[in-house]
Amino acid sequence: MSAWTVVRGADPEAVEAFASLESVFALRGEPIARDPLSEVIRVERDGLRYYVKRYWAAGKGLRRYLGRPRVKAEWQNLKHFERWGIPVAPLVAWGMERRAGAFVRGALITLEVPNSVDMAAIATNADPRLSDRHWVEQISRQVAQATRTLHDHRFAHNDLKWRNLLVNDAGELFMIDCPSGDFWWGPFLRHRIVKDLACLDKVAKQRLSRTQRLRFYLQYQQRPRLVPGDRAVIGQVLKYFEGRE
Repeated sequence: MSAWTVVRGADPEAVEAFASLESVFALRGEPIARDPLSEVIRVERDGLRYYVKRYWAAGKGLRRYLGRPRVKAEWQNLKHFERWGIPVAPLVAWGMERRAGAFVRGALITLEVPNSVDMAAIATNADPRLSDRHWVEQISRQVAQATRTLHDHRFAHNDLKWRNLLVNDAGELFMIDCPSGDFWWGPFLRHRIVKDLACLDKVAKQRLSRTQRLRFYLQYQQRPRLVPGDRAVIGQVLKYFEGRE
């Protein structure tokens, strides 16, 4: 059984190129990324560029046989983000194929965010924007608001790294690539929240000042100054990757 959806209003050439899961797996394009479970290529149709992510495995470990396949989790999570007001790369098409109940393959396609670059590339290339405190403040507030929105919905990204945050020339933030995000409760949610914050701080501690990092935390907590309980959380964030790298 195969289920495939193309959004209404998509460009006619894209509708034709992405008409079915079979046609999507036949596409050729510029290789962007590849791992044991999936690959990403970039294709262009009628002057628009699209990122095509194709999966041939449901996930790692037990996820190969149980629970949501990664591709389904990814498109569902992007839809959650849209509903919650978090900007994302627009979804154009998505779906998957099962045989005898088992996952066979799946894909999702997003429209390119024009004039954008991921935050990891900005950090790696020592982009001069990181030296502009007003620009850093603008991006910091958006990341803090988006992260807080996720956590207020009891949702943890689980891979909230700079490479999964896009910024365009107008200084607008977009989230991408979230196949491992999910809803959590109680101590499991608290642990995942710390992990999300630690993932963000992993690069921030190399590129931003202590003041900028503290300001981000306060923006995330939506208060002007620290309260006693914050020090314990900050300590957990700072220590999260100790012994893990």
